[in-house]
Amino acid sequence: MKPEATHGPAEFERRDPCNGGRPLDCAKRRLPTLAAFVIAVASTVLLTLAGCANPRGIASQAVPLAPAQVGLADAASVPVIAADWWTALGDPALSALVERALADNPSLKASQARVERAGANVAAARAAEGPQVNGTLDVTRQRYSANGLYPPPLAGSIQNSGTLQAAGSWDLDLFGRNRAALDASIGAERAADADRQAASVLLSSNVARTYLQLARLFEQRAVARRSLEQRNEFLKLIDQRVRAGIDTAVELRQGEGAPPETRQQIEALDEQIALARHALAALTVQPPSALDALAPRLSAMRSVAVPDALPADLLGRRADIRAARWRVEAATRDVAAARAQFYPTINLSAFIGLSSIGLDRLLRSASEQYGVGPAIRLPIFDAGRLRANLRGRAADLDVAIETYNGAVLDAVHEVADQLGSLQSIARQRREQGLAQTAAESAHDLSTQRYRAGLGTYLTVLTAEASVLNQRRLGADLDARVLDTQIALIRALGGGYAADVPRADVALARTAQTVR
Repeated sequence: MKPEATHGPAEFERRDPCNGGRPLDCAKRRLPTLAAFVIAVASTVLLTLAGCANPRGIASQAVPLAPAQVGLADAASVPVIAADWWTALGDPALSALVERALADNPSLKASQARVERAGANVAAARAAEGPQVNGTLDVTRQRYSANGLYPPPLAGSIQNSGTLQAAGSWDLDLFGRNRAALDASIGAERAADADRQAASVLLSSNVARTYLQLARLFEQRAVARRSLEQRNEFLKLIDQRVRAGIDTAVELRQGEGAPPETRQQIEALDEQIALARHALAALTVQPPSALDALAPRLSAMRSVAVPDALPADLLGRRADIRAARWRVEAATRDVAAARAQFYPTINLSAFIGLSSIGLDRLLRSASEQYGVGPAIRLPIFDAGRLRANLRGRAADLDVAIETYNGAVLDAVHEVADQLGSLQSIARQRREQGLAQTAAESAHDLSTQRYRAGLGTYLTVLTAEASVLNQRRLGADLDARVLDTQIALIRALGGGYAADVPRADVALARTAQTVR
């Protein structure tokens, strides 16, 4: 039996179809090998993707309140409140104070600064969408190691080296991460602007209500001064009756105690007037003594028209609700940006410039260098960092939605309270008018009887106390009508008008965006 022949190199080359053989035979021989390679690569990619970080199972759980849930669906609409609603009160001094406060108040300026800061964030987010180009100039004096990478004559020598280069990159953002971050910044900017307008509405209403409080105090002081004059007149009458032997020292002592009590009430009212003036000065950025001559009157102020039901478009009238909506929109886009981080990042980068050892050769054509190429990065294993970030963003969205829901409930509650108060005050004013008419009549009769010697001074004091109480109550109710109307105007948005309608649909698409 002959031993199996051993094939040498020449025999192998003769039998191998890819060495000197026909090309078709070569392709047929290599096809199984190529197919195996493709299958191996595809399997590796699939296994890698299977092990990649993924966002499955993470989503927002909160649901925005619908208008029908808070009783707004069937309510009638009302005319839009004017932005300068305070002019309807008909007091030029009040209008001047409100306009000064809106122009100079530090709180509004701080709100405007926050809007500017949010605008800068938008500009920074928008910049991430475009290409970036940077220029570099490096000059270095360096000793090269004698035992390093570079051979002689560089090894062990000291040389100057320089690089003059321009490099650029562009994130293609195929999965919308940068766009979502930009949308989130835009939402935050609009929320900041709505907050600024909400602060403006609150400031104008605070100025108007403080001004109204000052007018109420002057009305109360006028009642107290009329009371003081009346009690001084009675004291003179009592003194005459005592001298005539009609009354005793008891009535005289009672009469002498009434004027000091009234003067104390006037002094207390003067203190409150001073404090109200100081508060107005602070709101309008003036010295505390700047408004010492300010003396408003309730009679100079007119009532304003208000609705008698919850308006259906309340959610679009209030700046604080609109700000909450924009924050929901921003949080929604933050969730989208966090979700996009699970997908590949594709960048295009390029550079061109000059580099040389020896600065005298830096600007020569032989020092030219350039390069271009793509870069793809895909998160595979990150120990849960991306999932934790997405979970946090989803929780932030839940917070934003529930904050919006709370703002809606507070707004509806506030408007309902003011409407209820206006209706109740109207009924109280009718009853108080009847009570004051009766008290004035009883006081006149008791005074006439006392002058005629048919009644006692105690009866006069009792009737007078009732009259004064009704006068004070009447002034308070008149002031409360205007104050509640102003509070209702603020609760209805205070003339706020959204510049951009996108927030109206932001909540409607939230569920589809983040789930």
